[in-house]
Amino acid sequence: MLALPDGPAVASDVGASALPVKAMVRPVVDRTGLYFGIHAGFGGGRSAATLMDPASIASHHDFGGIIGGVQAGYNLQLPSGLLLGVEADASFPSYIESNSVVSKLATARSDVAHQWDVIGSARGRIGYATGPWLAYANGGLAFTGERYLNTLPSGDQEKTLDMRLGWAAGAGLEYAFARHWSARLEYLYYRFDKAEVQFPSTAQYASTMDFQSIRIGLNRQIGGSTAIADRHIETLADPESDRWELHGQTTYLGQGYPSFRAPYSGANSLGPTAQYQASWSNSLFLNARLWDGGEVYYNPELLQGFGLSDTVGVAGFPSGEAQKSDFPYPHYNTSRLFVRQTFGFGGEQEELPSGPTQLAGKADISRLTLQIGKFAVTDVFDGNAYAKDTRKDFMNWSLWAPGAFDYSADKLGLSYGVTAELNQKQWALRGGYFLMDAESNTNSFDTRLLQRGEYVLELETRYSLLGQPGKIRTLGWLNSAYMGSYRDTLNNPAFNLDIAQTRAGRIKYGYAVNLEQAVSDDVGLFGRWSWNDGKTEIMAFTDIDASLSLGTSIKGTRWGRPDDVIGLGGAINALSRDHRDFIAAGGLGVLIGDGQLNYRRERVLEAYYAYALDKRFTLTADYQFITNPAYNADRGPVHVFSGRLHGEF
Repeated sequence: MLALPDGPAVASDVGASALPVKAMVRPVVDRTGLYFGIHAGFGGGRSAATLMDPASIASHHDFGGIIGGVQAGYNLQLPSGLLLGVEADASFPSYIESNSVVSKLATARSDVAHQWDVIGSARGRIGYATGPWLAYANGGLAFTGERYLNTLPSGDQEKTLDMRLGWAAGAGLEYAFARHWSARLEYLYYRFDKAEVQFPSTAQYASTMDFQSIRIGLNRQIGGSTAIADRHIETLADPESDRWELHGQTTYLGQGYPSFRAPYSGANSLGPTAQYQASWSNSLFLNARLWDGGEVYYNPELLQGFGLSDTVGVAGFPSGEAQKSDFPYPHYNTSRLFVRQTFGFGGEQEELPSGPTQLAGKADISRLTLQIGKFAVTDVFDGNAYAKDTRKDFMNWSLWAPGAFDYSADKLGLSYGVTAELNQKQWALRGGYFLMDAESNTNSFDTRLLQRGEYVLELETRYSLLGQPGKIRTLGWLNSAYMGSYRDTLNNPAFNLDIAQTRAGRIKYGYAVNLEQAVSDDVGLFGRWSWNDGKTEIMAFTDIDASLSLGTSIKGTRWGRPDDVIGLGGAINALSRDHRDFIAAGGLGVLIGDGQLNYRRERVLEAYYAYALDKRFTLTADYQFITNPAYNADRGPVHVFSGRLHGEF
């Protein structure tokens, strides 16, 4: 009875607010406008091929593997929900070479390998949209870029590049999950015209090819009015939400040198004539918070380019962007895919900054963090504020990493492992286990868990010196792997310096000490000392058994350019006695091998100026002076000049 006077007012308020709430429950999405995005998935097909030289041989070949690529298009959505659009896309094979091999045929006179480099299409599409959902079908023109390599009995090779046309058709389902963002699942079928290639040796190759792909994609609308009225969806998935983040980067690095003195060269020598090479990397970092303390990180990349002399010839190699694989066209790689779980122990908290592999947010300073999946060993270990990121600061391998740390990695620098970190205010203790390469310098890993693998332990201590922060990281590691012995190879002339003849289960170990010290807000110092036992072959990184590096990083605040950075650093690299004797006898390491050796320590001096074009793009000029490349006083010195354009968001 007492509530009755307020009854009509309350009922009126509820009625007035209920209608807008119901209207907001139904998502409203307008997809009209331009968009661009990425995709990844599985693609494969079938080829019927014939080789005539003049004998004829024919076969059918099934092929396939992981693919990734980009797409862009334009949509027009009508009030009825009907959607009309056009889209162009390009897909690329993974870095594993076998995934792109369409067919192989061999006769007594020819050995032909047929690979695809890119598959793309330009399609029209029609669909129906209801709320956040869109179902569509599409079809149109398709194309593929291919290469044909014929290896002759003499060892010479003939190469032919070709492009052929065809058609593509498919269907998909798309969901708009946030303002300007949508995800899709799509199937496409491609059919290409018959290809006919004639080599200079008169060998003729012909093939048919079809291709199918199923892939997931992420699109970002440019402009337009894509809007979601459902507040619940927008809260969970808006890019500015603390539930997920998206980062990206692109880096183009060109590098070259003039000719230098070299009285002789070997299989793994830096070419003495002037040359220029370039690499280009494009990355996305998709990070999501799944539950309290639980996060997932996915880092797809498109990588293209070459290192100088196919990334050999110098132990402290001058470009950290040059992997040990040469990609004439972009190749897709799932560079990182891991889960991270953090357990907070309460007490004081700190703010974790947003980054490519770090979701922003508050966390207990006292915490335990577990991580499992695919990532780089150096993502977790050997951090340094001044010499760590080859896309931003120093480029030389012996400056951005401990040269003698033979960490687990494939040819792109990635591995599979599990790590744990116990963090406290003044220190952190990290440990990890990683799969080791099945053989030296390969993309395959030995899956005999615990029997084979790399064990890493690092203690980071934090302190203050004259009011400025500093850190010391002390790292120890042990590799149990299928490795060859330098001395055993030398002791048996029958092996003819083939270290693979001595491979067995062996142990390799080493350590690294890493220092970073701020001098002021704008000046910092860094240094690393690393060492390994040097008795067995290098498995993954580079031919260094001991290394010392020192340097400084200076921001441009004093000359009115606070976002500019000057870097100056140097490194001295050395080999163990067994390792140098093996190289001097004509053996080949992972990166070095001139056929003979006049041994001296390899010395590197690097200087760079990073000029901030704006908040997102930086242009860097870099110079490196390398004395005794590959520890050989008979060759060099080498003057390496580099230019780097880096952008990020």
